[in-house]
Amino acid sequence: MCTGNLYRSPLAERLLAARLGAGGPEAAADSLPGIVVRSAGTHARPGAVLGADTRQVMAEFGGDGSGFAARRLTERDVAGADLVLGMAREHREAAVGLCPSVLRRCFAFEEFVRLAAVASEPAADPAADPREIVARAAALRGRVRPPAPDADDIADPVDLPPEALRACAARVDRAVRRTAVLLAPRHELLANG
Repeated sequence: MCTGNLYRSPLAERLLAARLGAGGPEAAADSLPGIVVRSAGTHARPGAVLGADTRQVMAEFGGDGSGFAARRLTERDVAGADLVLGMAREHREAAVGLCPSVLRRCFAFEEFVRLAAVASEPAADPAADPREIVARAAALRGRVRPPAPDADDIADPVDLPPEALRACAARVDRAVRRTAVLLAPRHELLANG
């Protein structure tokens, strides 16, 4: 999830779904069963469409922005997800504010990547249920600290030049690729950003 659901989270949604072979709310027939990747914004204007620059950058990274419409984050989105990923700590806090019981399944995107990488090395079972990796990552929160307080936050590139959009997309794509490797198949993901 992110703020407006017009750049970071749609990029994460479409790239992660492509990497996992997952479906979104309108999944293709060939998508993997059991994996749903959705995005939403904490202050999204429902129905807003992606800008041309966003669609172009998304395509450069292998995503398809066609048919995307912004959604506002709801309690139902958060409560029903096995994993909730925000682009920054403020988004994680907003999700937990909607549904406090999701705390152990809710992370800033790069926070999750950092913690899950430690949680799955080296003794972890590579065939482990992805929910177990989420639980292990949550157990490391506070014990494996980021190099700086805002290191896990992916900044909003809104109103910035195309180079800033590409830099943000590259950062989101790295997190998406690492998440896909860590979590691979068979559970519901909510990749909001």
